[in-house]
Amino acid sequence: MASKTTAEVIQRATETLATAKLGLRDVVGGGAGRRLAGLRNLVVFGRSVTNVLQNLRSLEPTFEEWYQPYVEKMKVDPLLKYFYALRSEILKEGTLRTGTSMHIHHFEFPLDMQRIGPPPPGAGSFFIGDQAGGSGWEITGEDGQVEKFYVDIPGDIATFEVHLPEAPREHLGKAVSDTRIETLATLYFDYLAALVEDARRTFGARAQTGA
Repeated sequence: MASKTTAEVIQRATETLATAKLGLRDVVGGGAGRRLAGLRNLVVFGRSVTNVLQNLRSLEPTFEEWYQPYVEKMKVDPLLKYFYALRSEILKEGTLRTGTSMHIHHFEFPLDMQRIGPPPPGAGSFFIGDQAGGSGWEITGEDGQVEKFYVDIPGDIATFEVHLPEAPREHLGKAVSDTRIETLATLYFDYLAALVEDARRTFGARAQTGA
């Protein structure tokens, strides 16, 4: 990116952070069909936030002094290191490994199937708790390809959690006991949001005054 001013760099970083937030929204509340796609977007655009901010290096003489503590923290922090490696895995290998855990509280067949709703046209097998933590029907198209039609499972029937393999257990010096992707993704985004806000406080005033 060839930005001309500090204000432009900060604005671009803010916009990139907003794109990462759209990914976070899908992770947290987008449903099984959007959860993993949202995580990919959060990871990829989250890393882009730091790349954009580094354009301040040629514009702000105190940038290195300000940014170096963040660099050191990102090198050693288990959660931040994990998400950096996750981005490389997504971009280089095109994969995103996850694990799921399922807790069936009460399921009575076929009565509870009526609460889930009627199957869509062409529905085949019903699946519960796939890689994205979703459930629904498999539908085979005319070309033979199987697609998934997701449905909501009432929480009193079953709950599902999606986890990342070998998930980090520490962030900013504090233990992380909840390794669901929703929790880890939120912690990662909050760190990036604080980073952008600090850049705005540190360099934004000077950019507005032209100093």
